[in-house]
Amino acid sequence: MDSARFLIHAGELIRSKGGMLVNADLTIICERPKIGPHAQAMCARLAELLKVHPSRISVKATTSERLGFTGREEGIAATAAVSIMVPDSGV
Repeated sequence: MDSARFLIHAGELIRSKGGMLVNADLTIICERPKIGPHAQAMCARLAELLKVHPSRISVKATTSERLGFTGREEGIAATAAVSIMVPDSGV
């Protein structure tokens, strides 16, 4: 299934609670392809899906120094750290 559906759903859940995405910091772990030339377009697409300004999204990449499955170029891994704000429920 297209992962965009999951991201759109997550954004909708946040907004349904009166919340907002503060920022999303994503790191892609791979030897290839080089992410740098695509990072800005990736930020723009993620911002579009999440309905936030692209300045709230950061996409960067690193390698695993040829270690593990990513180092052997058998796959790509990613990490994400996301901050959201939701109204205080008063409880």
